[in-house]
Amino acid sequence: MASEATDSATASGSPLLLFPASLISDELTHSLPAGFSIRPLARDDYRRGFYDCLRVLTWVADPTESAFQQLFDEMAEARGTYYFVVIERAEEGGDSSNSGSNRRRIVGTGALIVEKKFIHDHGKVGHIEEISIAQELHGKGLGHKMMQTLDSIATKVGCYKCILNCDSSTEKFYVKCGYHNSGIEMSRYFEEAKDSYHRG
Repeated sequence: MASEATDSATASGSPLLLFPASLISDELTHSLPAGFSIRPLARDDYRRGFYDCLRVLTWVADPTESAFQQLFDEMAEARGTYYFVVIERAEEGGDSSNSGSNRRRIVGTGALIVEKKFIHDHGKVGHIEEISIAQELHGKGLGHKMMQTLDSIATKVGCYKCILNCDSSTEKFYVKCGYHNSGIEMSRYFEEAKDSYHRG
């Protein structure tokens, strides 16, 4: 069972899943189309197309598997902070419960990053990040399922609100997900100028 896998670890003691799978409700899991599943990011997801999915959103360079696992371990150690979620699709000849990495491909990503505050009675704010769905699956409702999942996790871990940044091309999508324009995003970069895809 998924909840049991959460407590498992690699030989080095690293967790297999970034956070407990029990934080994703059965109702949301069962609401996905046939052949799709949703779960926490796993330490062995490098070969399941995790970065290929992120490239739909923005530039990710070409990290190695060991670099991915190192970052995964760092995030896992910061318990209660990082909640990366993936949607995967069973490939032809496989099924959504098959454990073989060659049978499943990641087609959706999303993250909830929890910020602890001194204000609002030491409240927690959830930051929604890295929402990316495989190009060929746009319009299938997977992005909305991802947002529902992240909002649900945010509620369960005690966030009093979630915030996100988006541009005008995706604003309507997030409005449909229950979000609204609440201000102006400002940024300051400390790197050389790049185009919007490579800057992020």
